[in-house]
Amino acid sequence: MTRLRVEGLLAAFPKLVNIDTAESRQHTFVETDSVRYVYQPLENQMYLLLITTKASNIVEDLGTLRLMAKLIPDVTGSMDEQAINDNAFELIFAFDEVLTSLGYRDDVTLSTIRTNLLMDSHEEKMDIMIKESKMKEAKQQMADKAKDIKERKMANLKATLMDQNGFGGESKTPGGMEGFGGGGNAVGNSNFGSGGYGDSGGYGQSGFGESSYGQKPAIEEKPAAPRIVAKKGMVIGANKKKDSLMAAMAAEDNLLPLSSKKSAGGSLGFGLGAPVTSTPAAPSTPLTLVMEEKIVVAMNREGGVETCEIKGTLSLTANTQQGALVEIAVNKSVLSSQCKNNWSFQTHPKIQKQNYEKSGILGLKKIGDGFPLQRSLGILRWSYGSPDAAPLTINCWPENEGSGAINVNVEFELVRSDVLLENVNILIPLGTTDPPVIESIDGSHKHDPRSGVLCWHHDSIDVNNSSGSLEFTVAGSDTDAFFPVTIMFNSQSLLCPIEVTSVNAIGGASGAVPNSITKSFIPESYQCA
Repeated sequence: MTRLRVEGLLAAFPKLVNIDTAESRQHTFVETDSVRYVYQPLENQMYLLLITTKASNIVEDLGTLRLMAKLIPDVTGSMDEQAINDNAFELIFAFDEVLTSLGYRDDVTLSTIRTNLLMDSHEEKMDIMIKESKMKEAKQQMADKAKDIKERKMANLKATLMDQNGFGGESKTPGGMEGFGGGGNAVGNSNFGSGGYGDSGGYGQSGFGESSYGQKPAIEEKPAAPRIVAKKGMVIGANKKKDSLMAAMAAEDNLLPLSSKKSAGGSLGFGLGAPVTSTPAAPSTPLTLVMEEKIVVAMNREGGVETCEIKGTLSLTANTQQGALVEIAVNKSVLSSQCKNNWSFQTHPKIQKQNYEKSGILGLKKIGDGFPLQRSLGILRWSYGSPDAAPLTINCWPENEGSGAINVNVEFELVRSDVLLENVNILIPLGTTDPPVIESIDGSHKHDPRSGVLCWHHDSIDVNNSSGSLEFTVAGSDTDAFFPVTIMFNSQSLLCPIEVTSVNAIGGASGAVPNSITKSFIPESYQCA
């Protein structure tokens, strides 16, 4: 049937219904010469109409009409004209489930039609699940990559500040934290083995090594005479103009002055409280002792300490033959009484452990030539794991103000009164290169736009300066961008109550041996995430 034919049949129906009403006939169908109109009155003078041929089975047509009448409220929710107009397409889909393309009725029920209208497809669900899984995996990879990049930035920044503060990278003084093995200012490669306690791993593989004992230290070569360089003529304004121009540009952009020589701080220079590096002086005593502790702390964002571990080392460096033939005594009685729970102490296998356990004396099992010369060696190490060891807690509260800016409140608290922390730097990632607006601050700050990090600096934190707060506002919307917060400091306050009580000569000599003792307490990883 053409569209004009259908429109003509529909236009004739109202006239036929009016004739039936005038003649007071209660029929639900009207016939013409060619078609039959089967209808059912609805509300508000609306009709549900089914046009068939006169040869059609009227009983089946009436059943089809009743089924279609049940579909209308089921699809639209009501029988008013507005609801029918709003759900016109849904009604067409429902009627299409009842009638085939040739006009015949399908053998379907109301529940079957409902199921078909839902168009529930297992294949479609599986495809959607696979797509969502891929999107979730991509987001997770993106988050992991962003976290990895942020951790690398923080590690580089930490290494830079450690270099500036004089305790990063290579040891600046004899007897670093290299422990029982290589690293630091070493002469030779196999004294305590190739590995070391702390950053350099284990006790080593070769004990004291083959070249440690029974051999005299190699004779140092005399430095060559200074080369005489011919003087050049006077050069007027060689690089002063260029240097002054670069310095002016740096000052205009609020950056650090540039230098022609690469500084120890690298490209990330906060420079707050950083001491001026100088060439270490030659040792003035036969023996140098170093007691160093490193701490690893992981805190949650509310300031609670989740994990805390301390590792310490007592190292010695024999500067002369007199310093090589010694035994060191520590306060073993104090360690036994105060360091019980969660504390562990371990001597090197070459040290006479029975003497240490009995009287706290650290000496070699086989004296021989004594300790190797010019070599920093760890002879005692200790460790402690408990949340109460963390000296400082950090509480960071970023709040999204909803206007494209985030307000951040940070506070610290010194929880151990027996510790003095110096040159404290609290590094806060900002997630943006825009400078923050400082609302209030205890201490001083420095912003590095290249790395997007704010450095909150304190010269010292002790019982007289045990807490502080910082409030600033910065552009952004991601509150997770301000983590992890990293804490860096140096201190001479050891958490372990170990003390060297005496250093005595052995191997035929007697009396105390002059020595120098250095204490150091630094964080290996101190973060609030």
